[in-house]
Amino acid sequence: MILEKISGPSDVSELNLGELELLAEEVREALIYRLSESGGHVGSNLGVVELTVALHYVFDSPKDKLIWDVSHQCYAHKMLTGRRQAYTDKAHFGDVTGFTNIEESEHDHFTVGHTATSISLALGMAKARDISGKKENIIAIIGDGAMSGGEAYEALNYAGEYDKNLIIILNDNNQSIGENHGGLYAKLTELRNTAGQSLDNVFRGLNLDYMYLDEGHNVEKLVDTLKKVKDIDHPVVLHVHTTKGKGLPYSEANKEDWHSSGPFNVKDGSSKNGIPNYDMTIHDSIIDLYNRDSTAVVISAATPRAMGFVGDERADYIEKGRFVDVGIAEENAMAMASGMAKYGITAVFGAYGTFLQRTYDQLIHDLCLNNSPATILVLMPGAYGMKSNTHFSMCDIQMFSHVPNLVYLSPAYKEEYQASFKYATMQKEHPVAIRVPNRFYECGYKDNTDYSLINKAKIMREGSGAAIIAVGALIPKALEMADECVEKLGIDITVINPVFLSGIDVELLEKLKENHDLVITMEDGILDGGYGTAIAGYYGDSAMKVITLGITKEFHSNFNTEELLNACGISTEKVLEIIKGNLKL
Repeated sequence: MILEKISGPSDVSELNLGELELLAEEVREALIYRLSESGGHVGSNLGVVELTVALHYVFDSPKDKLIWDVSHQCYAHKMLTGRRQAYTDKAHFGDVTGFTNIEESEHDHFTVGHTATSISLALGMAKARDISGKKENIIAIIGDGAMSGGEAYEALNYAGEYDKNLIIILNDNNQSIGENHGGLYAKLTELRNTAGQSLDNVFRGLNLDYMYLDEGHNVEKLVDTLKKVKDIDHPVVLHVHTTKGKGLPYSEANKEDWHSSGPFNVKDGSSKNGIPNYDMTIHDSIIDLYNRDSTAVVISAATPRAMGFVGDERADYIEKGRFVDVGIAEENAMAMASGMAKYGITAVFGAYGTFLQRTYDQLIHDLCLNNSPATILVLMPGAYGMKSNTHFSMCDIQMFSHVPNLVYLSPAYKEEYQASFKYATMQKEHPVAIRVPNRFYECGYKDNTDYSLINKAKIMREGSGAAIIAVGALIPKALEMADECVEKLGIDITVINPVFLSGIDVELLEKLKENHDLVITMEDGILDGGYGTAIAGYYGDSAMKVITLGITKEFHSNFNTEELLNACGISTEKVLEIIKGNLKL
């Protein structure tokens, strides 16, 4: 096997073209083995195998800088840069992350998992190279789905007046996570259909040189084309047509389903873990909204599956104008939601918390400054959300709770989510963001909370001595702690669901002073500047003892949620010790 002899890019550069083609086959086989055993990003990685082999044959990494956009297409790159065993030997699967990682290899220049960043990062390195008097190639590899991201446009615009070496490889497989949306993609289709000859060329319109290669899985043609742009003295866009999921028929045929996957059987693509059980709570709440409000529009930024909308149903609502997918353009989505709400219709924008970080200016300036009553669904926030440092979403409380005019709700149970969503989409007073639980626990009774009473917390269990104020998903854990307090300490403590993270219930906090000496706050996000600090700040000049518990200020990655919470003091045993010690029991 050729792959077994590859310890780095220098070994790739010594191969002949025939051996390069065999290497590509072996890399794809190794990818399929690893993906079928442990899951991961399937389509994006299978679609870039030949391009990766050719890149490492033509260029001299790490002297020449390969900068991968999103980097969920970097598995083959890792294999060819000294990390082969992580894809061929199950015992080493845990040696690498799913994205480029500066701590893993000198061939990974950035730790990234968000989109549309590569051209900007490459421009920065190119300018630094120029000032340093060096001459290496700077190459950004960006997928066509990422081209809808605003940062990509901004970088292309600057690149149009830049005058030194910069190679932008557009890996065009005509697919984001779902289908692509936006006028740009009609023009990319036109370029593909004309073999790059269309005069209506957005890249040339930005003053960039342009080349097209239709056969993006032909190693020989890739090598020849890359050699033509190597050491170029000006920016060039190399538009390469590839197939997402190349090499697995079911992945090629169902690109959205196979964007990523858990372990699967290679023969037919069936899951090794059985059929996944998708929670349809968010989807069902939106269908209920559609049924009761003929003006309601839901916006997605290229992640419609996150809200349960797939296939024909999604296509139907898009055709009706009730479901809008703006592509990977969260800033645009946030501002559009404000515009819809200001016009008077009901607007909902749902996105993963990690991607909403891109919208901070639009959130503050376009939405909240104008007090537009749109609803924002913050999906998979905190420690119960995504587990990667590249998809970090543990600062959502800091992001959403401190903005004027914005009400940030944190439901603990399915019933609370349903009620808070209905409130948010019916009121017309202010914007509302909902911290959507990653897992919907059911409390078993209808939530009759009057959410128009802003900043009113709920007493879930009434006691004395000590009170736990727990954010959202930690309420069930807090109630378990209260049960243990009765059993092991002989006291009945208070458990409070704050409901609102954008304010505090002053009346309730004052009342606690009557028969409580200790307040413990718990949140599954970064502690610094979080909800607990608001409680501690309120009690700062009083005799009330406040202990704040939350996640330490680090880029945690590849963690087990319960283990991380325990390490940060959020466990029954540790909380009972705090209560016992402070109440001197």
